[in-house]
Amino acid sequence: DIPQTGRGDAAATTRIYFEGRYLGRPVTDENRCIALGMLAEGLRGSRPEEALPVFQAQLALWRRNWPDDENSILIVQTNLSSCLDDLGRREEAIDLKVDIYRRREATLGASHKTTILDGCSLVITMRRSMICPDEAIAFARDLLGEARQSLGADHDLTLKISKSLATALVNHSERTRGDLRLNRHRRG
Repeated sequence: DIPQTGRGDAAATTRIYFEGRYLGRPVTDENRCIALGMLAEGLRGSRPEEALPVFQAQLALWRRNWPDDENSILIVQTNLSSCLDDLGRREEAIDLKVDIYRRREATLGASHKTTILDGCSLVITMRRSMICPDEAIAFARDLLGEARQSLGADHDLTLKISKSLATALVNHSERTRGDLRLNRHRRG
């Protein structure tokens, strides 16, 4: 169920969409669901606590109306996980991002740009959380290798992963000089 915050128009809009009726008409079409996502994205920057139930409502609608549309569900889950991260609920964000990454890897393959993008998002959240720095570093190294091979060493996403790995290594107390060089000899 979608939590009701009782604040502002976003909460009322979310309830309308989640309950499935607006002005007596069913809310089931894709355009309305997309509009709900746009509302959530608009709220996320300044009021993420209000955006969260809107994302949850959008995810519930996608699952209910289009359960076989895996890509759209993953996109909504990605937005939801980013909102959780924005709210500092990093363990929940990591759990959801791990699930998203695994599903992308299973459906698109490890070398697909979207899979690598979702992996990068996971690395950044893991790095920020400092819950599992060793896992973040190991995963970032593997992902960096995949990104270099698939996208090239100079691709923006490869560079972003490299930066996240470097930041994780700098912040990790057991780093070594070799780690800080990011294994330059592996560059492809």
